[in-house]
Amino acid sequence: MTCAACVGRVEKKLGRLEGVSASVNLATGKARVSHPAAVTPAELVAVVEGLGFTARLPQPPAPREDAPPGAAPEAATEADASARAEASARTRLLITALLSVPVLVLSMAPALQFRNWQWLCFALATPVAVWGAWPFHDKALRGLRHAAATMDTLVSLGVLASYFWSTYALFLGGAGEPGMRMPFTLLPSGSGMNGTADVYLEAVVAVPLFVLAGRTLEARARRGTGSALRALASLAAKDVVVRGSDGAERRVPITQLRVGDRFVVRPGERVATDGVVVTGSSALDLSLVTGESAPVEAGPGAAVVGGAVNSGGLLEVRATAVGADTQLARIARLVEDAQAGKARVQRLADAVAGVFVPAVLAVAVTVLGFWLGAGADPQAAITSAVAVLVVACPCALGLATPTALLAATGRGAGLGILVSGPQALEGLRRVDTVVLDKTGTLTTGSMAVTGVTARADGIGTEAALRLAAAAESGSEHPVGRAIHAYALRTPAGEQAVPLPPVTDFGATAGVGVTGRVEGRLVEVVRPDSAEPDPPRPGKRGAKRPAQPSEADLPEALAAAVRAADKDGRTVVLVRVDGTPEAVVALGDTVRPGSYRAVDHLKRLGLRPVLATGDSAAAAHAVAGELGITEVHARATPEDKAELVRTLRARGHRVAVIGDGVNDTAALAGADLGIAMGSGTDAAIGAADVTLVREDMGALADAVRLARRTSVTVRANLVWAFGYNLVTVPLAVVGLLSPMVAAAAMSVSSLLVVGNSLRLRGWQPTPGRTSAGRGRGPVRPGGRAGAPAQRRVGPGGAGRPTGGPNGSGGGRRAEVSDRHDTDGASRATTPDDAARTGADLPSPADGSGRTDGSAGATSSRGDTR
Repeated sequence: MTCAACVGRVEKKLGRLEGVSASVNLATGKARVSHPAAVTPAELVAVVEGLGFTARLPQPPAPREDAPPGAAPEAATEADASARAEASARTRLLITALLSVPVLVLSMAPALQFRNWQWLCFALATPVAVWGAWPFHDKALRGLRHAAATMDTLVSLGVLASYFWSTYALFLGGAGEPGMRMPFTLLPSGSGMNGTADVYLEAVVAVPLFVLAGRTLEARARRGTGSALRALASLAAKDVVVRGSDGAERRVPITQLRVGDRFVVRPGERVATDGVVVTGSSALDLSLVTGESAPVEAGPGAAVVGGAVNSGGLLEVRATAVGADTQLARIARLVEDAQAGKARVQRLADAVAGVFVPAVLAVAVTVLGFWLGAGADPQAAITSAVAVLVVACPCALGLATPTALLAATGRGAGLGILVSGPQALEGLRRVDTVVLDKTGTLTTGSMAVTGVTARADGIGTEAALRLAAAAESGSEHPVGRAIHAYALRTPAGEQAVPLPPVTDFGATAGVGVTGRVEGRLVEVVRPDSAEPDPPRPGKRGAKRPAQPSEADLPEALAAAVRAADKDGRTVVLVRVDGTPEAVVALGDTVRPGSYRAVDHLKRLGLRPVLATGDSAAAAHAVAGELGITEVHARATPEDKAELVRTLRARGHRVAVIGDGVNDTAALAGADLGIAMGSGTDAAIGAADVTLVREDMGALADAVRLARRTSVTVRANLVWAFGYNLVTVPLAVVGLLSPMVAAAAMSVSSLLVVGNSLRLRGWQPTPGRTSAGRGRGPVRPGGRAGAPAQRRVGPGGAGRPTGGPNGSGGGRRAEVSDRHDTDGASRATTPDDAARTGADLPSPADGSGRTDGSAGATSSRGDTR
């Protein structure tokens, strides 16, 4: 296919079959066809071939474990065929250029015209008109057999008309005289010198030369817009080192890898396929797979993604998916499906292009008849008609939208943004309201320690936390696991100090745990019961722990309990030998970058709405941290879906972002559904956009990319329509020569494709922080803005929060000692501070409570 007219022909012919609908993409050369079972694929291929095109069915992506060794993938075959076609086109272009340049020079430089120069030009132009322009003649003839006209028809007619007129002029019109001279002008002339007819041999060679050169450059540019799929394909490993049950290693082709096989990944190598780490630990670079720039630590039991680069130690991985079932293959399919789609605006362009070529032919015939009927010189009439044929360009119309969408979807994949199709990009551009889920979307979805407060005259934070963690070592409760993991955290490069053993361990549902550690009775319990219950035998002979009321606590601990309850956190009290020693606050930490993402959405003019099934305290705590004013707490899946319907009924264009099964109904009912890549398959299946990066900032990037793509598409269409509206009338009135027309037509397509290619280098530009403005509500303790995530470790040292694993992992942050309460611009990370010059906030109360307010929320509530 060469232009949008070809697209219209194929779609119309396929659509005439009963129950069949087709969408053809000029940029990718692929058609997506929906057909009933009664219409076989062979019939569809026959219909396309009946139009003079070639067609074949794509091979289904069979799992690699079923592929025979050494089987050549379809992509490689396509690449070979494409390479052969490209080499043939380059050869034709080179020979055409060698033959054309002398003709152009002699025709444009009268001083160089020697005796019988025109006959030399005729001899050089003849093979160009026949062989060089043969691809256009061939396609025009095939179209003629099927009563169809395309852009090739226009080019072929233009070349032949110029050639036959030049032949007439040389043999019968006096232009073949030995001493004939022809002046050069950009505007067509009515007659040659001394009444002889001009020859248009420069148009004969220039039209195929410029069009062939334009198509070669255009094809190269169109391959560039599809580079995302090739980049994804390049991430797939070709072979893998498999470790057998006897420990022996052997390198085999990736097609022989099976689910359950164990393979080795050495430093610098790519992970061959999705799997689970069996032994070893390392940092994995996922930037080329998910767009996540920070390396991800992987150890025994951690899931790894095929295509990730091993940056550290040796890993042994058990394969859990191979071939088409891997995440990399699913991403590639999503990108390919998205690029095969067609935007609504492109359908308008295709509809115009479908009647464009017949209209241009009619105009050319009309122009020829008008000028001849008006008594104009036949040469001028033919020149105007040829210029009309050559200058008209339906190709730009056909490429205006798909090349931009190809580049945008490819760039989105590189940024960890997967869109289901052009409609999703259009929807992102129009959205004005975003409904956000909390747990797993704005937050990590993992329980983690957010603050530890110790009594002033007690054993100290480190000792209390160490004893509590030891007592919790026998617990499987999320609170116990979080405390235990938090206590074991150590600075990088240091070895964790083992915790002492616990004896007489007992756990009481809804209350807490008790045990003896180093001879001392340690209780980790809820601090909200008024009276202690009489002791009773517990597990392993332990008694039920006492349940103190807040009135029994020192003021510092009681204040910490009240503050944590207000923020919607879970709180436990650590008692040692019956004395309250510390309060530990836990919560589901806000994802790093969530505040910035919400802030960017508001700067883009979108209204964020929080809808969560969590409690009102937890929901409002997160909303306060992120600057969200509209909150819907305790929302069931039905409530979320009803909220979406209500917002849409009010005229809003609604996007929903979520990650769980409970978000599926809302995702499906919204104008646009957005799923986190870590979410459930049900959520991802119901969504139009998937954010592969574990970063809410990708949502703002997706909106910016969609808007940028829309601007590019509009610019392409304005140029494509405007070019034809200006140049065709100029050719009609005789102000455009065929040679200039051919150059203009080629440049038209190149400008459209070049403008689309700019999207490949698009970079997200985060909104600037306005100096002097508060970034969030004033928090208790006099703090303003969005505070940094901090936790208290042993000895009261500040630790950064935000780890997704429930252990309090995350980036370390240097925290300023400044106690700002003026609402000035705040920074949530050292990166923010470096970029904006803002200060990182620090605790302003003197209680020793250093709860990370960015890690503020869970309504999971302790059920002990």
